[in-house]
Amino acid sequence: MKTNEALQRDVQDAIKWEPLLNAAEIGVTVKDGVVTLSGTVDSYPKKIEAEAAAERVAGVRAVIECINVQGGTPSKKDDAEITKQLLKAFKWNWKIPENDVKVLVENGWVTLQGVFNWNYQKDAAK
Repeated sequence: MKTNEALQRDVQDAIKWEPLLNAAEIGVTVKDGVVTLSGTVDSYPKKIEAEAAAERVAGVRAVIECINVQGGTPSKKDDAEITKQLLKAFKWNWKIPENDVKVLVENGWVTLQGVFNWNYQKDAAK
């Protein structure tokens, strides 16, 4: 098992390698293989990407995600525009089988439904 310091360094390095992320925005603490992420980012995808980067590091037993999302450009897209963009993204992503994802958008909240043969397809849709 890695020491807390080694695991912290590995998670910080994983975050540095993600092009979407700025490592200075995300704090990493580790105790007994449990990683706690903290800080403030300007978009929800950055929050999700930081969590995913930490989860991929060998030796991480659990991730506690305490990242706040603030600032950024507020979205002024209506539900129809969000749906259109999602369907276009799914169409161009080879990992997602065509017509296997149902999209529900309500007041800016997106719900995806579908059944996939492989986990990588689910992850791509997510």
